[in-house]
Amino acid sequence: MICVIQRVLRASVTVDGSVVGEIGPGMAVLAAVHRDDSPADIEWTAGKLVAMRLFRNGEKHFDLDVKQVGGSILLVSNFTVAASTRHGRRPSLDQVAPPEMGAKLFDLLVDRVRSLGVPVATGKFGADMKVEIVNDGPVTFLVDSRQAR
Repeated sequence: MICVIQRVLRASVTVDGSVVGEIGPGMAVLAAVHRDDSPADIEWTAGKLVAMRLFRNGEKHFDLDVKQVGGSILLVSNFTVAASTRHGRRPSLDQVAPPEMGAKLFDLLVDRVRSLGVPVATGKFGADMKVEIVNDGPVTFLVDSRQAR
C-alpha cells in the first residue's frame, strides 16, 4: 500500500455535491492498494499512520502523533497513487489492485485505524470525489508498505 499523507488544518470529500467525509486538524491520506498487497501491508500502514510524528510540540516541528494532538484522519481511496510513471507519458496502472480487492483492503485499513483509537472520515470508494485539503506547513510525506517488506 502506498499513501500520500498531508498534515492538514481541515480536509473534506464531496460526492455528487454532498460532503461525505470531513475532518478538522489531522491528516489527509490518499491511499492506494497494490496488486500484491496483503493484510500485513494494511496492518503496517495503519500502525505507521497512527504513530508518525508529524505535529508540532512548541518549537519541535515533528514531535507528536495524530492521537497526541487529538486529530483525525481523512482516508481517501485513490488508486492513481499506485500508478507507475517510469516509462512513457501515460501512467501505468498495471500494479494497482483490482477494484474488489482494493475495496476490501481499503476497508480493512479504515477499520484498523479506527481500532487504534483515531477518528476516521472517508470518501466513497470508486466514486468521482472532490477532495479539499488545507495543508498545514506544507507537510507532505509518502508511506509505502513495500519498504517494510
